[in-house]
Amino acid sequence: MISFPWHDRALSPRERAAALAAELTIEEKLAQLGSFWDRPAGAGSSEDGDVAPLQHAFDEARRPFDEAIAHGLGQLTRPFGTAPVTPRQGASALRAAQERIAAASRFGIPAVAHEECLTGFTAFGATVYPSPLSWGATFDPDLISQVGAAIGADMRAVGVHQGLSPLLDVVRDYRWGRVEETIGEDPYLVGTVGSAYVRGLQSAGIIATLKHFAGYAASRAGRNHAPVSIGPREFADVVLAPFEMAIRGGGARSVMNSYSDIDGEPAAASTLLLTQVLREQWGFEGTVVSDYWAIPFLDIMHRMTPDRAASGALAMTAGIDVELPDADAYRRLRIAVERGEFDEALIDRALLRVLTQKAELGLLDAPSEDALPAAAVPAEPDRDLDSASNRALARHVAEEAVVLLHNDGTLPLGASQRLAVIGPCAAEPRTFLGCYSFPNHVMAHHGPHLGIEVPSLVDGMQGEFPAAEITYAPGVPILADDITGIAHAVEAARAADAVVLAVGDLAALFGNGTSGEGCDVEDLRLPGRQHDLVEAVLAAGTPVVLVVNSGRPYALGAYVDRCAAIVQAFMPGEEGASAIAGVVSGRVNPSGRLPVEIPRSPGGQPHTYLAPPLGHASDGISNLDTTPLYPFGFGLSYTSFEFGDTRLSADSMTTDGAVELSVSVRNGGDRSGAAVVQLYLSDPVAQVTRPVQQLIGFTRVPLEPGQTARVRFEVHADRTAFTGRGLQRIVEPGEIVLRVGPSSRDTEAVRVQMIGDMRVVPRPHLTTPVSVSR
Repeated sequence: MISFPWHDRALSPRERAAALAAELTIEEKLAQLGSFWDRPAGAGSSEDGDVAPLQHAFDEARRPFDEAIAHGLGQLTRPFGTAPVTPRQGASALRAAQERIAAASRFGIPAVAHEECLTGFTAFGATVYPSPLSWGATFDPDLISQVGAAIGADMRAVGVHQGLSPLLDVVRDYRWGRVEETIGEDPYLVGTVGSAYVRGLQSAGIIATLKHFAGYAASRAGRNHAPVSIGPREFADVVLAPFEMAIRGGGARSVMNSYSDIDGEPAAASTLLLTQVLREQWGFEGTVVSDYWAIPFLDIMHRMTPDRAASGALAMTAGIDVELPDADAYRRLRIAVERGEFDEALIDRALLRVLTQKAELGLLDAPSEDALPAAAVPAEPDRDLDSASNRALARHVAEEAVVLLHNDGTLPLGASQRLAVIGPCAAEPRTFLGCYSFPNHVMAHHGPHLGIEVPSLVDGMQGEFPAAEITYAPGVPILADDITGIAHAVEAARAADAVVLAVGDLAALFGNGTSGEGCDVEDLRLPGRQHDLVEAVLAAGTPVVLVVNSGRPYALGAYVDRCAAIVQAFMPGEEGASAIAGVVSGRVNPSGRLPVEIPRSPGGQPHTYLAPPLGHASDGISNLDTTPLYPFGFGLSYTSFEFGDTRLSADSMTTDGAVELSVSVRNGGDRSGAAVVQLYLSDPVAQVTRPVQQLIGFTRVPLEPGQTARVRFEVHADRTAFTGRGLQRIVEPGEIVLRVGPSSRDTEAVRVQMIGDMRVVPRPHLTTPVSVSR
C-alpha cells in the first residue's frame, strides 16, 4: 500500500522528489543538502591523522549526531573509510545510523552513504587495486570497467550508495603529488578509461562522482591547492574534455568541484563552470557535491566571502547541491532566507536534484518491516571484501599495467641464479598501494597491520624464482637522509649474478610520504638518497634490472645507459609483487604503455607530450631540452609487433563527414602478446596553436605468434575540433595528419584534406570507434 506520493514507483523519480519537496520545511530542505562525518575517538584526532585538508580544525566544531539529524540528513560521510571496522561492524553501524536518521525525519527518509573508491573500496580488508595511473597504463577500458563493477558490487552489498571516484584531472605537471590518482596526461586516454570505470561502478548501483571539476591538476608549480593560471583554450580542450566524455558518454551521475581557483575564481563559486558548462552545455542532470570543506574554504582560504553563510550562498548559487563532509555553511542559509537575503528557489533547485537521486537509488521507497527502505539496509553485511575473484582481477590489471622501458636482453631472468633484491621498495608492501588505499590512507594511523595480504617484491621474487638464491638489502630508506646501508647493498650486488633494484615512492597524505595528496616535489629526482643507492649499485658491475614503483614519473636519464633493464610500475596494488616478478621472470609478457612520459632530466618541468611546437625542444631557442627519455604511449614486449599496410578509405572528407583509417598489426615474435595500437592527430596549420600531436583513438590487440589483425578507426571530422579564436569549438577545413603506431614517437603518417565550411560544434562526437578483425 502506498503511504505517500513519493513512495509511488509508478511516478518518475523527479515527480516523486517534487512531491516530497513540497512537504518539507526550510530546515528539512537544508538538512537534505548536508552530510555528517562521524569521527570516532582515535581516528586521526591530530593534524598528522588528517585524511582531508584541515580536518582536525573542523573536527573541533562538529555538531553531535543527534543535533545534525534533527531535521533529517542528506548524506553520511565515509561510514567504512574512517576507522578500521569489519564489514559486519561497519554494516551494523551504518544500519543503526540510518534507523536513527529515518526516525528523526518526519517522513522517514534515510541518507545517501558515500565512500572513497579510487583504488578500490576504501575500507578495512577491502581489495586494493592498482592506482588509476596503472589503469591508464593498461590502455584497456573494458578491463577497468570490470574493476569499477567489482568495487561497486562490494560497496553496494554493505549499504553504500555513492563513490567519490574517478579522478579525471589530466596531468599537467609531474611534480604534483596527486599524479598517482590520475589516469594520465592525455585527455582522450583519461576520458575513455575514466568513462569505462564510471559505467562499471554505476552498473552495480553506485553513483560515480567525477573529480575534481575542474583544473585542479594544473596548479602553479604542481603545488596542491595552488592557483591555476590557464588559458580558456587549454582549459576547454584539455581539462574539461574528460569530464564531458564521462558525463555525455559515461552517464556519470555526480560531480565534485575542484579546490583551486582558475584566474581568481574558485571552482566552488563558478556559475560558469557548475551551471552553464556542466548543465546547460552538457545536459548534466545529476548532483554536484562539494569537495570536503570547499565551501568553508571560500571564506577561510580564498577570502571571497565575509562569513560561512555567505560562502554557502555563493556556492549554492553557483550550482553546488550538497555540502560535504558536514553541514556547516548550508544550514546557516535559513536565516538568510528569512531575512530576504537569499532566494529559497535556489534551495529548492538543489533539493529537487538531491531527492530525485534518492528516488533513483530507492531511498524514497516505502519502508519495509524494519522501518527502512530496502535500499538503506546493507544486503550482505558479511561480504568478503577481498575475495579470490577480486584478487585475480587486481592481478590481471597489475600484469597489464607494468611497463618494460628498457631491455638489453637480460630479461627475462633465468630460473636458477644468485639474485640480489635491493632497494627501499623491495620489502615494503605499502609501496604498491596508492594514497587513497585504506592501508595508506587510514591504517597508517592505526598500527602496522594492513588489513589485507600484500606480498612485498622480495616475497614475489622468492615465489617466482624458487630455485634462485635470493639476498635482500634495503640500501637506503625511501625518504630519510641515511646512506649507511649502501655499502651492504653494494656487497650483495657484487655477490649476485643479477640485481633487481627497487626504488620509488611510498604514498601518504600531506607531506608524510613521497607521493599522494599534499606530497608535491620540487623536481623529479628519485626521493631521498635513492639516487645515491642507484649510482653505487650500478658501479658494482653486476647487471641491474631497475624497478621503479612510483606514483609519478621520475627522471631516469642518468641511469639508462648502465642498466640492463628498466621496469616501470605505477603503484600496482596488492598483487603488484606477483605482476612485477612475473615480468622479470618472463611468465608475464609486458604489455603496459606509458600514460605519462618518463623525463630524461629532473629539471625543466613542467612538460607533457600534449604541447604546441614551442612547448617541445627547439634548437637555438632554449638550452632546456624537454625531449623525454621515453615518450607517451611507449612500452616494450618480449615479442615484436609489425605495423604496416596503413590505408585510408578516402584522402579527403567534409568538415561534417568521416574517414576510416585501417592498419595491419602482426605478431612477428615467438610468443603471444598484446599490441597497443595508437592513433594520433596532427593539425599542421590552424587559426590557433595546436598540439604537435594528440591521441584520438587506441585499442589493445592480443595476438598469437605469427597472427595478424586489421585495426579500423572510424574518424569523424568532429574529432579534429578545437577551441578557436572566438572561444567556440570548431572544425576547420584544411589538411590534417593522422598518425598510427605503437607509441607517440613511432608512427606512420597519412594526410587527409578537410573540405567544406568551418563548422561550430557545441556537442561533437567525443570518441573514435575502433574494430579489430583477424
